Amino acid sequence: MARKIYDIKPPKVTKKITASAEVRSSRVVGEAIQEPVTKEKKSRKPQTARRKKENRSIWWPISIGVIIVLLAVGIYLFFALPKANIVIWPKLDVLSFKQAVVADKSVDFVDITKSVIPAQYFQATKTNSQKFPATGSASNGNLASGVITIYNKYDPPTPFNFKAGTHFMSDSGKLFVALQKIAIPAAKKSGSKITPGSVKIEIQAVEVGSGYNIAPANFSIPGLKGTAFYYSVNATSTSPMTGGYSGKVKKVTDDDIQGAKDILTKDTKSDALVALKGQISSDYVLLDNAVSSSVASASTQTKPGAIADDFNYQVTVTASALAFKKSDLDKFVKNYIVSQIPQGKTSLYGSLKTNYSAGIVDISGGKENLNLDFSTNIYQNIDKNSTALSLLGKNDKQIREVLNSILGDQLSKVQIEFWPFWVSLAPKNQGKVNVDLKFQ
Repeated sequence: MARKIYDIKPPKVTKKITASAEVRSSRVVGEAIQEPVTKEKKSRKPQTARRKKENRSIWWPISIGVIIVLLAVGIYLFFALPKANIVIWPKLDVLSFKQAVVADKSVDFVDITKSVIPAQYFQATKTNSQKFPATGSASNGNLASGVITIYNKYDPPTPFNFKAGTHFMSDSGKLFVALQKIAIPAAKKSGSKITPGSVKIEIQAVEVGSGYNIAPANFSIPGLKGTAFYYSVNATSTSPMTGGYSGKVKKVTDDDIQGAKDILTKDTKSDALVALKGQISSDYVLLDNAVSSSVASASTQTKPGAIADDFNYQVTVTASALAFKKSDLDKFVKNYIVSQIPQGKTSLYGSLKTNYSAGIVDISGGKENLNLDFSTNIYQNIDKNSTALSLLGKNDKQIREVLNSILGDQLSKVQIEFWPFWVSLAPKNQGKVNVDLKFQ
C-alpha cells in the first residue's frame, strides 16, 4: 500500500509536537532547554523591530515641533519684550492768593468777576415753658371774725350812725373793726324805763392769728371814749370769734422771675440752635458768627410778691443763620485759579489748600463777607504722548537731552529704565515707551 505524503502535518501530529515541546520546556536544573521552532517563535524578532521603528517615527516630529515653537517664542520675546519706562519729576511752583468774597442769598450762581457765591438763609423758632419754685417767704394767716350786737341806751333817745371800719375793743383788749356802715336806732323810753335800740353787725380782727379767736365778750367803741356816749353805746357777742390763724408762706420775688427768665432763655436758645442746625445739611458751611438768636417773647402770669409755691415761665426764641455750600466756595477758588494761572502751566491735582474766615455778617440782609486765603502747586504742561513719541529709538543720554530741551529748568528729575537688561534703546513702538509724571 502506497504511503501518503503531507505538505502540512496533520492536526494531531502538531498537537503532539506542541505537547512534547511543553514537556521539554518544563525541565529544570542543568538541562539545556530546547524549544521547538514554531511559526510563533519565528515571528517575535520582526514584531519588536517594527515596534521600535514605529516609536521613533512618532517622537521625531514632536521634538522638531517643540524646537520650532521655542525658537518662535524666543524670537517673539526678543522683539516684543523690550520697553522703556521714563519717569519725570516736573518742578513745582506755588501759586497763592488772598481774595474777599461775598456769600449772598440774592444770587444763584458763582461769579468770579463779582466775587460772589450763593448763600442760604435758615431760621428756626423754639418755645419752652417751665415751672420754677418761689424762694421768697412771708407771714400769712387769717383774721378771726364774728357777729356782735350793738346797743344804744343813750338818753334822751338818739340814733347813731358809724362808718365801716369803726373799731370795737373787747374787754380782753382785742381790737376788731366793723365791715360795713352801722345805723343804730334810738332807744325807746317808756316812763323811766329805757329799751335800748340794737343792731347786729359782723366784725373782723385787725391782725391775723389764733389769739383773736376769743370767747363771747363785751365790746366798747374806743372812738367814743371821753364823750357822754361812751357808756351808752356798747356791744356784746354771744358766740366766739373764729377763723384766726398765722404762719409762713412762699412768695414770688423779682429775683425769682428774673432768674427764671435767664435760665429758660438760655435753654431755649440752645434748643433753637439745635433745631436750626438740624435744617442745614453737611453740604453747607455754617460759621460761628453767621448765627444769631433773639428772644421773641418771655413772660409769666405771676406778679412779684404773689403768694405761691411755684410759678410758670414761658420763652420763645428765634434762631437764624446764613450758610454757603462748600462746593460753591471750591468752585469759586478753582475758577479763580484757572483765570490766573500762567499760560502753559497746570495745577497739580490734590495740592489745593483753602482757608477762610468770616468778616462782617448781615444775617437779616442775607450777606456774609468771607476772607479767602488759598494756594495750589503748578507745573509745566507735559503731553505724555508727544513726549513719548520724541523719545523713540533713543538711548539714555539722548532721552535726557530731549527732555532738557523740552522742559529746561522746569525739569526737576528724570528716571529711565529699559527692560530686559540687554536693552539699551527705547523701542521704536510708541506703545512700548511709557512716560509717567511724579511729584514727590
